[in-house]
Amino acid sequence: MPRPPAWTRRASKPSVGHTLAPHVFLPPVAAMPPRSIANATISFGLVSVPVNLYSSAESKTSVSFNMLHKKCGGRLKQQYICPKDNNEVVDRAETVKGYEFAKDQYVVFSAEEIKAVEEKATNMIDVIEFIPLAQVQREYLEKVYYLGPDKGGDRAYRLLCEALMQTGRAALGQYAARGKQNLILIRPVNGILAMEVLHYADEVRSTNEVPVPEGEVKALELQLAKQLIEAASNDAFEPSKYRDTVRDRVMETIQRKVDGQDITSDVQTDGGSKVLDLMEALKASLAGMQKGGEGEAKVKVS
Repeated sequence: MPRPPAWTRRASKPSVGHTLAPHVFLPPVAAMPPRSIANATISFGLVSVPVNLYSSAESKTSVSFNMLHKKCGGRLKQQYICPKDNNEVVDRAETVKGYEFAKDQYVVFSAEEIKAVEEKATNMIDVIEFIPLAQVQREYLEKVYYLGPDKGGDRAYRLLCEALMQTGRAALGQYAARGKQNLILIRPVNGILAMEVLHYADEVRSTNEVPVPEGEVKALELQLAKQLIEAASNDAFEPSKYRDTVRDRVMETIQRKVDGQDITSDVQTDGGSKVLDLMEALKASLAGMQKGGEGEAKVKVS
């Protein structure tokens, strides 16, 4: 799928005055108009809807570090080494691609052969059927893109969006991009259309593969668990309440390094937790919730 454009990375920064940590202040970021990363046409029946694709999010989970030469601080470069030829450095122009069909056995493909079997990009999003949105299992979701109307497609775009909202259905189809044929789902989100790239059925592992020992759920424990859930329930999904505190701490440390400050470990390790049985853990958790806190100590369930 197309890579997110630069505008998504810039526009996703916090607003004016927001701080990652006490010593890291982000400067104001001017809002920039979105720029599509690709264009396509939704096709269902005899109806065609020209659309633009936009990235819906940017993952900030990890902070990238580069490999440097310890002696001089220079950034290192990767090389291709052939262990069969006395670790000879191989230039990229001298490489070919191969598929390992058995241990250390490869079938070689030329660039022309690979190109011949790849899916041709047609820019067509072919809708095959409309299914109840509630029937789509979340484990199939791989990535999400926003869709906006392209030139001349406003009317058909609004019609499709409204029809999907009123019927509670989503459009299931396929979209070819970057040599791959993607399984996609189009659904309405806050008055626009979103295209979800889904895993194919043979890519999703069965839940039967997860080993779960047989046993019974005790009525009293279930009652306490339900009370605990109710005490911590919220009727609204508010992701803005949460922050990646680990990333914030890493970014603060990076800034301190940039500022020439010494870095010392100030992250306290867990010195051990009380070990309680399941019933005691439920009671302690519920008591902490009723007091408006999380309890005095974390507990492990034996």
